[in-house]
Amino acid sequence: MGSGGDSLQSICYSRGSLRLLDQRRLPLETVYLDVRDCTDGWNAIRDMVVRGAPAIAISAALSLAVEAFKSKLNGTPVEAVSFLSQKLDYLVSSRPTAVNLSDAATKLKNLVGGVASTASDSKTVIEAYIEAAETMLTDDVTSNKAIGSHGSSFLQHQLKDFKRLCVLTHCNTGSLATAGYGTALGVIRSLHSEEALEMAFCTETRPFNQGSRLTAFELVHDKIPATLIADSAAAALMKAGRVNAVIVGADRIAANGDTANKIGTYSLALCALYHKVPFYVAAPMTSVDLSLPSGEQIVIEERTAKELLYSRGGLGEQVAASGISVWNPAFDVTPASLITGIITEKVILPLSTTHSVGNHQFFLCGACF
Repeated sequence: MGSGGDSLQSICYSRGSLRLLDQRRLPLETVYLDVRDCTDGWNAIRDMVVRGAPAIAISAALSLAVEAFKSKLNGTPVEAVSFLSQKLDYLVSSRPTAVNLSDAATKLKNLVGGVASTASDSKTVIEAYIEAAETMLTDDVTSNKAIGSHGSSFLQHQLKDFKRLCVLTHCNTGSLATAGYGTALGVIRSLHSEEALEMAFCTETRPFNQGSRLTAFELVHDKIPATLIADSAAAALMKAGRVNAVIVGADRIAANGDTANKIGTYSLALCALYHKVPFYVAAPMTSVDLSLPSGEQIVIEERTAKELLYSRGGLGEQVAASGISVWNPAFDVTPASLITGIITEKVILPLSTTHSVGNHQFFLCGACF
């Protein structure tokens, strides 16, 4: 069972076996690592072998599916639920900001708890868990393609004065960040397939360079017209009138629409507002966390200082002065007032509710929120 059809595969799974593309070594090497259990899964997520909110959730769920398949657990249904729940809690601790992982863990716990209430043995509970984790993999590709289709249609409608669009994106939101196809990059893929894309601009996305290493890699792989820019060049690009829209992903969306995404997203949103460029977020519904009233409650992960002190996101030679202090948040929060629209797999156009916030229109799909 693979991911993403003809697109790049970051997750290669068959029952009892999981291999993850080591994204730290792209674009120079294509190496897959075997994930044999939850410890391997936890380390792969924490060390950014796999990254991107949807891919993190799926990789975690499947790493436990592999361990559960091999465990030969014999016991009561209650013991099986306890085993799975403890492992899921451990996996959730790997990276705190993206809600998809905790959302998946909660859903899987609820599922096995329900199965256990009528099951006669642990095998039934384990089998139900494995099937549910496998379904997450296939459902994510379907969800991403729906996001791409909705987003492409929406942008072409909103920006109909332009024959073809020039779109700026940040970080990596494609096949490498999901089970396949992608969210924000999925929208760009759909625009390209419909011959509505003039140019995709991608930022390098310092300090881990997910844009220059991963997004650029995917765009070249798919033969999509694309240009790489330094993070600090985005404002100048907008001022030059070369950007029709900005589209990014999300690791967590609060109930009011505040959105946590890769560090630098907030800066792009401010630039877009000043230059009157629409700013969109593309994400699955699993990125929405209705338990948080606003972005103020989102926990922001801080990464190791090595990512700034050394080249290649901490994997290369030292490039900064010894003894310098480092602040390295992995994410920032973009207020809803700076977001033109949020595109999910369930968006129905025309959007049902429009709230005026500042100088922008913040769109909410009633069916989603």
